[in-house]
Amino acid sequence: MPTYRYETASPTPRNGALVIDAPDRAAAIRSLVQRGEAPVRVEEVGETGGGAVFGRSAGSFAASGGMSRAQMAMFIRELATAVNAGLPLVQALRTIARQGRSPAQKAMLARLIDDVEHGKTLSDSMRAHGRPFDDLVISLVSAGEVAGRLGEVLTQAARLLDRDSKMRASFLAAMLYPAIIAGAVSIAVVIVVTVIVPRVLGAVAGQLTVLPWPTRVVQGVAAFVGSYWWLLILLAFGAAWFITSLLSKPGPRLAADRAILRLPVIGGALRDVSVARFTRTLGTLISAGLPVVASLRVTRDVLGNHALRAAIDDVCDQVAGGRTIAEPLEQSGWFPPLLVQIISLGEQTGRLDEMLDQAAAAFEDKTEQSIKIVTTIVPPALIIVLACLVGFVVLSILLPLIELQESIG
Repeated sequence: MPTYRYETASPTPRNGALVIDAPDRAAAIRSLVQRGEAPVRVEEVGETGGGAVFGRSAGSFAASGGMSRAQMAMFIRELATAVNAGLPLVQALRTIARQGRSPAQKAMLARLIDDVEHGKTLSDSMRAHGRPFDDLVISLVSAGEVAGRLGEVLTQAARLLDRDSKMRASFLAAMLYPAIIAGAVSIAVVIVVTVIVPRVLGAVAGQLTVLPWPTRVVQGVAAFVGSYWWLLILLAFGAAWFITSLLSKPGPRLAADRAILRLPVIGGALRDVSVARFTRTLGTLISAGLPVVASLRVTRDVLGNHALRAAIDDVCDQVAGGRTIAEPLEQSGWFPPLLVQIISLGEQTGRLDEMLDQAAAAFEDKTEQSIKIVTTIVPPALIIVLACLVGFVVLSILLPLIELQESIG
């Protein structure tokens, strides 16, 4: 088991370099906090350099000073640990700033520290800084400050960001395998059509009066690609620019997102991911003390899909007018009936945050099942389509060879 050297903020005789055995750095910090210590520095014995405070980040910060979702979760968790350990906010920020990996990150933390020292709240400082702090993080920090539960709310925020990062990574990993298969086979087909097929058919082209139609199709494609490859590249860039420009407009983007949600298999998986994220985020915000309408508006921005965002906008308007959440949510048609029933029950019993937390766990499990279905169905279906394409190319080569053999025989 690794040994960690730590220092505490306490001015008692125990202050100084001490050691503790723990499975990892996070476990060491938890053990120290449970013992009543206030650690300001924790580093593994034998590490070179300046060590680390409350653990190393899961990667360096971006050069722009931004953070990935996982890095933001780590930062919030470290801040929560420091605040829960009893450190003043400025001292907690200074402690975390010691592990900065880039000048941009250090500058960002220095600005937060300077703002807080001059009387600003942490949430106001984050809002003034902008990226990488989004509305979700800022709203949670603000709620924690208002309620006097900053450490507790920061812990909730870190858990939320952790779950969201894992869910995103799981879905992207599920899409990676089909994408690799499609890319590899597509490259193979292009090479066969543009290089191998012309060489094979060149020997028989003059010996047959009329080539079979599959051969003529493949020959035509090969000739077009060989002569106008530059035009295809321009068309690809032009199409990408046109689609990007079109989707930047609200109307077309809304229509496209609605169509995506209606796709078989993949559309259902995407909706499950969004519903799980919506449920977990809304429950966290409400339990942190934010008003329902404000929580809904913040949650809207984490959905990603504009069709679901439009539905939440309508829910916000109706809730602000005195209606419950469940009624307009059901009318939208995008959210599962189980979620509507759970929200309705939570509103009636006054335990909405608890019900949403329980529902989030169920929908996260359903999301994992949907992702497994995608990884089970999509790759074989993709392989079948690509196998048909490869079979057509092979057929275009074999048919003239068979006809040539029959004419010679």
